[in-house]
Amino acid sequence: MDPGRPIEQACFWLARRPKREPTPLVGRRAADVAIVGAGLTGLWTALFLKELASTTDVVVVEQGVAAYGGSGRNAGMLSETVDHSHALAIEHFGADEARRLARLGETNVAELVAFLAERHIDCDYEPTGRLLVALTPAQLEEARRTVEVAERLGLATFQALGKEALRAEVNSPIYLGGVAVSGGGILDPVKLVDGLRREVERLGVSVYERSHVAGLESTESGVRLRAGGGRVEARRAVLATSAYTHQLVPRVARRMIPLYDYVLVSEPLTPAQREVIGWRRRQGVTDFRAFFNYYRLTDDDRVLWGTSEAAYYSGNRVAPACDHSPRHYDALRASFRRHFPALAGLEWAYAWGGPICSTTRLTPFFGRAMGGKVLYGLGFTGHGLGTTRIAGRILAHLALDRTNDLLDLALVRKPPFPYPPEPLRTLAVKGITRALRRVDAGGEPGVLLKLLDRLKIGFSS
Repeated sequence: MDPGRPIEQACFWLARRPKREPTPLVGRRAADVAIVGAGLTGLWTALFLKELASTTDVVVVEQGVAAYGGSGRNAGMLSETVDHSHALAIEHFGADEARRLARLGETNVAELVAFLAERHIDCDYEPTGRLLVALTPAQLEEARRTVEVAERLGLATFQALGKEALRAEVNSPIYLGGVAVSGGGILDPVKLVDGLRREVERLGVSVYERSHVAGLESTESGVRLRAGGGRVEARRAVLATSAYTHQLVPRVARRMIPLYDYVLVSEPLTPAQREVIGWRRRQGVTDFRAFFNYYRLTDDDRVLWGTSEAAYYSGNRVAPACDHSPRHYDALRASFRRHFPALAGLEWAYAWGGPICSTTRLTPFFGRAMGGKVLYGLGFTGHGLGTTRIAGRILAHLALDRTNDLLDLALVRKPPFPYPPEPLRTLAVKGITRALRRVDAGGEPGVLLKLLDRLKIGFSS
C-alpha cells in the first residue's frame, strides 16, 4: 500500500475501472441546462431532466473523470435514511415529516434497485441489509431506542439483536448487541456512476471530463461556464459539486463544511479468515459511536474499513493534497485490530480519502445563486449513495420550474443553521472533535456538546 498514490490508483473502486479516454470540452457549447459534476447528483439530475422533458439539451462537465469526487470514493453502502438517522429526522423536522422522509427513503431504495434491473446496470448490487453494532452498554440503549423510533415511524425493517445473535452474523469479541435493518445493501459506486452515465448518454446528454469549471458568469439569457478549453452557455446551471461547491459560489460555505473521510481496503480474505469472521450475509456494518467505523465486504471478499472521524482542513480546503492521511490510516488499522483481533495480520492493499460535505443538521440542502440561474444541492454527509437520487429529482424539477411534492419538504425549503466563519470554524471543529472522542471513550458530553444538541447542530460524517 503506497499512501501517496494518485486517487485513481489508490481508490479500490476507481483503480479497477476499465481504462478509457476522457472527452474534454473544446470550443463553445450551448445547452438548456449545464450540470457541473459527473457524480451521482449530476447524473441523476441529468436523467430526471430527460425524463421530465426529453427534448431538453443537457450538458455535464466534470473537472476530473466521472465519479472522481465523493461518488467514487465512498463505501458503496446503500441505506434508506435521508437524515443521518430517523431519530435525528424527528428532532430536525418533527414526527410527521420524519415519517414522510422514512417512507421516501424506503421508496427511493426500491425504485433505485428496480431501475438497476430495468436498465441492466451491473454494479454488483447485493440486497444484504445492514447492521448497527453496540460496543458499550450505553450503545445498547441507543440500539433499543433506534428500534423504537423506527416502529414509531411505521418502519418494520428494524430488528433488535442480542450479543449471541449479532456475533452469529459478524463475529467480534467486542460486540454486545445491535440492530439488523433489512433494507438496502452494498454495491460498487463507480460501476453505478458508469451505468448512469451510459444511460444519460443514451438519452442524448453530453458528458465532458477533464473540463474544470473555472468560473460562472451571468448573461442576459442565462449563465456562462468557463470549463477546460471551452465554455458552455445555458439557460440554467446546476452545481452537483458537493464539497467543491463553495469554490464556485463562496457564500455557500456558510451553510456547509467540507470534510475528508478515509478508507482502507484489504487483500482478499482467505476461506480460513472468512470462517473466523463469519459475515455470511455480507451486510454493511456501522457502530453506534459518534466517530463510528463503517465496513463491508467487496465482491471479491476484501474488507473495506472506513471511519467517520473526518478531517477538516482549515480554510475549507478541498484539494488532492488532502487525499491521503497516514494518521487516519494508522488509526483505521488499529481500530480494525480492536474489532477483529483474530485478523490482526490482515494486509491492506488500498488506502484513500475523499471529500464529503456536511451541514449542521446532517441533511442535504438546496439553494439558488445568480438570481435563480444557478441551482445547487449538497450536504449528503456520507449518505449520498441513496439521497443523491432524491436530490437529482428535486434539482431537475427546480431547473425546469416544475412542481413536485418533494419541493415542499422542509429540507428543501429551509436552509440549515450556518457554521461559523474562520478562524472560529477551525477552532470549533477541534473543540467538537475532542469532545466527541471523549464521549466515545465513555465520558460525559460536556457543555459544548449539550449546547450543540439543544441547537440541533451536528458534526460528523
